[in-house]
Amino acid sequence: MMLHKMDGGAPKSFQTQITVARKMKLGLVFLLMCFLAPGMPMPLPGPNIHNLSFKNMDFALNLFRKISSYHDENIIFSPLSVSTSFAALSMAARGVTYEEILKGLCLEKLAQADQPDLIPKLFQMLHGNITQNGTMIADQSMSIFARQHFSIEKTFEEQMKSYFNGDVKRVNFEDTQASIRVINEYIKDKTGGKVTDMVSSLDPLTQLIIINTFYFQGGWEMPFNPNHTHKAPFYVDNYNIPQVQMMFKEDMFEMMDDSHLGAKVLKLPYLEGVSMLILLPNKGVDYSSIEDELTAKMFLNWIKKLQKTKLEINIPKFKMAQSYSLHNILPELGFTGIFSRTANLTGLSKDKDPQVSEVLHKAVIEVDETGTTAAAATTTGIIPYSLPRTFVVNRPFFFFIYHEDTKSLLFMGRVINPNKN
Repeated sequence: MMLHKMDGGAPKSFQTQITVARKMKLGLVFLLMCFLAPGMPMPLPGPNIHNLSFKNMDFALNLFRKISSYHDENIIFSPLSVSTSFAALSMAARGVTYEEILKGLCLEKLAQADQPDLIPKLFQMLHGNITQNGTMIADQSMSIFARQHFSIEKTFEEQMKSYFNGDVKRVNFEDTQASIRVINEYIKDKTGGKVTDMVSSLDPLTQLIIINTFYFQGGWEMPFNPNHTHKAPFYVDNYNIPQVQMMFKEDMFEMMDDSHLGAKVLKLPYLEGVSMLILLPNKGVDYSSIEDELTAKMFLNWIKKLQKTKLEINIPKFKMAQSYSLHNILPELGFTGIFSRTANLTGLSKDKDPQVSEVLHKAVIEVDETGTTAAAATTTGIIPYSLPRTFVVNRPFFFFIYHEDTKSLLFMGRVINPNKN
């Protein structure tokens, strides 16, 4: 997120690059406030993290539909990261701007007037619950890069430190090249060299940038054997049928049929309590018609009705990176005043009436066979006693990566063509 003087411009773009070896890895970077302070505070009365996860899923599906309305390409984003960022920003918002943020995030019914810090506390608790076992591989950090004489309210600075573990660094934005170098070096260091050259340009009138980096890596609980990966057709449509790298595995998997939706759901568990759900439209069912019907209640119903069965699954390897200028999309979800001169962010700073000028979001995903040689060896040699059912993902599908205990949606997306990055 970048805040400018009223006559200031907005930055243009950034790039990230994350490479993966034999594991599914997710990485995302975004210019706005994101993830979260360690530790778990005492439970709060009233709304809890399960309520938060459910509402965040509603927001995720609303945002997904808006993104998909712009194109028919692959999609990948982190709804939890976007909502967490705006939850942090809500600490600085006042009046109509505050109400607008909560309504846009579908969180207005969770807010309580006598607990102004409830929303950020819920996000803090959710993150603590997701990472409490200490085994999840994650690298996250947040810093505020502020102009040397830009005044930040002390209360906001303390809240950012308390709930989001964010600190403030002073830079001279008038020296744009030096500032770009400092910010990119910071990000490169915090991501172990995985994310480089994130910021390519800066407006010299920039007052403040809040940057978060989040990197997640997960291995399949039941890895695929790369020796079984083969080329197979993928039916993008009747006229576009590319050959893709198709992974194969035969084992016991959880799945269910959604006859109302006209689709099947397959669960692929990762280590450390995270799983991927693949939603595959039945043959002849248009994926775009399914997008319009997706709800949080439907998602939870899938999880509840999953049943373990013997399956032969065929799933394409895929890798994609997508960037979104969310300031062009979020106004359609009710985030209007925050990007205008009417924005009330006096809780952040009383200098120059700051407003949000740009929100950039980029996510990267790569899914492949995963696992070590030893792990692969333990999954071979299965002798079926009956012919298993098949689950062949050879046409456009959706995926949802979620934390099992909290049912919190971490990443979601749509794969139209696995060969397109």
